[in-house]
Amino acid sequence: MALLDWIGAESGLRIEGEGVRLRPPRAADYSEWRDLRARSREFLQPWEPTWPADDLTRAAFRRRLAAYARDREAGVAHPFFIYRQGDDALVGGITLSNIRRGVAQMGSVGYWCGKPYARHGHTLAAVKTLAGFAFRSLALHRLEAACLPHNEPSRRLLNKAGFTEEGYAKAYLKINGVWRDHVLFGLISPLGDAGVDQEGVSV
Repeated sequence: MALLDWIGAESGLRIEGEGVRLRPPRAADYSEWRDLRARSREFLQPWEPTWPADDLTRAAFRRRLAAYARDREAGVAHPFFIYRQGDDALVGGITLSNIRRGVAQMGSVGYWCGKPYARHGHTLAAVKTLAGFAFRSLALHRLEAACLPHNEPSRRLLNKAGFTEEGYAKAYLKINGVWRDHVLFGLISPLGDAGVDQEGVSV
């Protein structure tokens, strides 16, 4: 599937949550995404991989979209932008990545929030919404997430979203140029096999 085909095919996808709407990124989102990321750079950089020098350019955004398209076509990731329902403002992003099938049936959740929208509940709502999509639409069994040990807001968010703290990984991810330890979290689907929850109610 070509990139433009992927953008066109996915442009109608909307996942509604509590006060938020998730949809796949597309080329027309560039200016709003660039402006929000630029305003939030100092806020985000301590928690993210080092930004390339050209990270906020249109060319880099196109490469990002192409990578998203390849990952989605391969079935290994579902990237979304997070929009506030009231005014459709872009508030951040969330990705279900590293999807493994077979005996695993799991994926990893990562997210970011623009500084102007932090601590307003949008990311928590997005994580809950993505979990519903992963368990119901994709029939995954387990979700994983990780954060830096001193990132208390993210730890609280994951706990509120139902994740359980499961362990501690040394030098787990390279964040802001340094291999950093991370706290590991997991969430098991409340649904059983074939889209039936533990109470026997079909979903």
